[in-house]
This record gives sequence, structure tokens and C-alpha cells, in this order.
Amino acid sequence: METKVEASQQAKPETASHKGHTMYEYEISQFRSAELIRRAEHERLAREAVRGRRAARREAASRAAEEESHSPRLRRLRSARAA
Repeated sequence: METKVEASQQAKPETASHKGHTMYEYEISQFRSAELIRRAEHERLAREAVRGRRAARREAASRAAEEESHSPRLRRLRSARAA
């Protein structure tokens, strides 16, 4: 009669191992690695989008400032009125 430990060791998939890990542990490691790569790519794309929006805002503000500085309308004098 075999013990519980012997029975559980026989149930483990020991056929293909990688660096002492069972195939199941190796697959979990691969899955985690792929998930981390996906997250890093997503965060990189999000940072790129933020940079792009920021640059577009700066450019729009720059153009608006240029247009305002060259507008032909009369500006109100900044001095106080005489009473």
C-alpha cells in the first residue's frame, strides 16, 4: 500500500520539467511573463498618448498666443481712469 505522499507525487506531471519546475509551474511562469509584457506595453502606449495630448495642447496654446499678439483690435489702456 502506498502512502498519500507517494500517491500525490505520482499524480504530478513530472514528464517535462524546466529548471527543476514541473510543467504546470513552467506554464504559470510563462503566463505571468506574458501578462507582465502586455501590461508594460499598455502602460507605454498610455504614456505615449499622454505625451501626444500634452504636446497638442502646448501647440494649440502657442498658436492662440501668437494669434492674440498679432490681432488688429485695439487694446484697452491699462491706466486708471481720471475721476
